[in-house]
Amino acid sequence: MNHFTILTDDVKRTVDFYGDLLGLAAGPRPPLGMPGAWLYAADHPVLHIVGGRDASELKRGVIDHIAFSATDLADTLALLASRNIAHTCRRQVETGVWQVFFDDPNGARVELDFAASEVKSG
Repeated sequence: MNHFTILTDDVKRTVDFYGDLLGLAAGPRPPLGMPGAWLYAADHPVLHIVGGRDASELKRGVIDHIAFSATDLADTLALLASRNIAHTCRRQVETGVWQVFFDDPNGARVELDFAASEVKSG
């Protein structure tokens, strides 16, 4: 996988959301003739944000969600709660992997996967 693209009517809000919650950092983006940003994990632009869309265009399509590997489950749950972001935390029965689901400001579904050894609360 090279990257995912999120459509938005508010580029800054979307950049801030992913930077604050997932630690993705804005980085170089070629001049594409439309508003937007590229967010990086380390040195790879994993999330492309395309702005200038009307709010009516911001709905899920055939891709249901995007998932990231994550660490610090307890801190992440506390951060989501402190931002009043509705979320679901569940544990896979067979693997014990923790999964946290929430929506970004544009309605895109995000999944964070945490190791089975993580503790839900501290």
